[in-house]
Amino acid sequence: MKPFLLLATRAEDFAADAEYRSFLRYGGLAEGELRRIRLESGPMPELELADYSGIFLGGSPFNSSDPEESKSDVQVRVEHELGGLLDRVVPEDFPFFGACYGVGTLGRHQGAVVDTTYAEPIGAVEVTLTDDGAVDPLLAGLPPSFAAYVGHKEACAALPPSAVLLASSATCPVQMFRVGQNVYATQFHPELDVEALVGRISTYRHAGYFPPEQADEYMARARATTVDQPEAILRAFVARYARS
Repeated sequence: MKPFLLLATRAEDFAADAEYRSFLRYGGLAEGELRRIRLESGPMPELELADYSGIFLGGSPFNSSDPEESKSDVQVRVEHELGGLLDRVVPEDFPFFGACYGVGTLGRHQGAVVDTTYAEPIGAVEVTLTDDGAVDPLLAGLPPSFAAYVGHKEACAALPPSAVLLASSATCPVQMFRVGQNVYATQFHPELDVEALVGRISTYRHAGYFPPEQADEYMARARATTVDQPEAILRAFVARYARS
């Protein structure tokens, strides 16, 4: 099987490695089947799409809607590189799945309005499939509504004209969309289980997602929830696009 590729941007080793393990676990992949490039540590190398079965883009501390003058040199470089990659991925309809940061990155590339209107605090929300989502191959077998973990400062306030809305929630109308037939983005995190979420709460307690003194409260809320459906989306992506 040609490997999948994970593009990552988390500078903290603990968070970056936990994210990689999560994509391995819920994608049903062995280490040799998921290559990782940490974009925050250096420029993206030349990529031949034909070398891969598909591409995952993990979550990020970056917010695409931040004022340009506030972005670090690393963030500006990463956004430029991802934009160049999507210039190839979208026209080729190459299998791509962006989790959380994927909505801002793919959304802006396709002309969406991305801002802070529908930010959601860290925790579980009820996600509901649209009619298009109910018949999408990545979502086959999922219930019409399910719990998913979120935690983001920005979101799509208006869907890009090229996209099909697949899932929504009461607090964030764009939870998942598709461009073409094979390019996906979710606002929620299908790769997260409760312990991974607790780890992120600890890692990012001073990153502005919530008052840092409330970290233990957020961890307790996470442990009190059951989220076990979104992981099936990653397995479906791998099963659909794995190729020799």
